[in-house]
Amino acid sequence: MPKLQDKIAVITGSDSGMGQAMAEEFAKEGAHVTVIFHTDEAGAQETRRRVEATGQRSFVQQADVCDEASVSALFEAVERELGTPDILVNNAGVGSSGSTVAETKTEEFDKVIRTDLYGPFFCCREFIRRRKAAGPGGKILNITSVHEAIPSPMNAAYGAAKGGLLTFTRSLALELAPERINVNAIAPGLIRTPMTIKRTDDPEKRREEMPNIPWNRPGEPREIAKLALYLVSEDADYVTGQSFTIDGGLEMNWGQGA
Repeated sequence: MPKLQDKIAVITGSDSGMGQAMAEEFAKEGAHVTVIFHTDEAGAQETRRRVEATGQRSFVQQADVCDEASVSALFEAVERELGTPDILVNNAGVGSSGSTVAETKTEEFDKVIRTDLYGPFFCCREFIRRRKAAGPGGKILNITSVHEAIPSPMNAAYGAAKGGLLTFTRSLALELAPERINVNAIAPGLIRTPMTIKRTDDPEKRREEMPNIPWNRPGEPREIAKLALYLVSEDADYVTGQSFTIDGGLEMNWGQGA
């Protein structure tokens, strides 16, 4: 029996990278998937093609997770096209520009916080309301970062958002336990995605950054997807309020030589 037989999954930012890999992996295990994109419609259509190639249902929806009305419209579309969602993965996110706090513009800080923290809040709120109406059960998975715990200079907005998302995850796990809705997080390190390709595929950058990673390579989106599959399946029914780091040992290596 497939692990996610006939489950309905909503994955934000599933037009590429980790989101695309999760959509494909979930579909292989029987899930129907809503593919959500912000600007890359071509990538979203490719994800849809991969999902439907497994024999599962899918549809593509444009959404801005920063906007409450857009998120509400997204979940209305999910219910109309597929049904009440069983799984929510908050994967969409943006990074900081690399400015110091003193040089960071308010608009930039606001964009990062709204995308990486408000976005999951808006999506969780809509998901929870619909799950409660449908009955107990459900899975929420938030994609944070090793920077939920590791401070990084020139990256304060991102760290604030991801650190906040970790505590949001834990608080929500306690709140939703009576509803039997599991809430967990994955904290990736350096993963090869369109967002990081300048770092992962540039020889000079690799020589500079790989020594910080004991595994001496970036992670692949499929490796995140395999862990995500476990966390949204019934195998993880007794797992909630946890964050799982997947970083090739990067976080353990932080601070060596002190």
